[in-house]
Amino acid sequence: MSLRTYIQDHPTPLVWAWELSERALRFMRPLFEKLGLETSSKLVKVPEEVVKGLLFDCQDCAQCMLHYNGMTCPMNCPKHLRNGPCGGVRLNGHCEVKPEMDCVWVKAIERAPKTPYAHELLRLNPPVDIRLKGEASWVTYSLGLDKIGTGVDITPRYAYEALPETLPDWIPPKPKEHA
Repeated sequence: MSLRTYIQDHPTPLVWAWELSERALRFMRPLFEKLGLETSSKLVKVPEEVVKGLLFDCQDCAQCMLHYNGMTCPMNCPKHLRNGPCGGVRLNGHCEVKPEMDCVWVKAIERAPKTPYAHELLRLNPPVDIRLKGEASWVTYSLGLDKIGTGVDITPRYAYEALPETLPDWIPPKPKEHA
């Protein structure tokens, strides 16, 4: 098992780091707004690439969803699926496109319950906005650009809205704001 896999399989330190980063990014927002997306991205891009590249094999989409997916990057899926696994997951949990690779979404489902964000697995995520590719996701997150959906309704939507009241055991309980 690689160090990356071990760290992702034991995400408590990653959750702490994310919570600290989230606070720092809220604090940095006024500076990012003043400097603009491109300049701000240039300032934080190198440290972001080092950290996220080493830990998560970051694909530089600028719309990071690690905390929604058990600290597993869905952009490592060969099909770049952002809302769950395709229908081709093999019985051994491996990818249909790259049979030697674990399915990203199987790993996300295994890891998510180890984080406080397990309910976010059922978040319906908009497609990647390719216009942001190459920008720093820490900046796009801080500025709220990572949440822009397609169409006029940018409110996050959840699969809970279409599920029956009684959910299977593997699905985390509905958060109070979605119950």
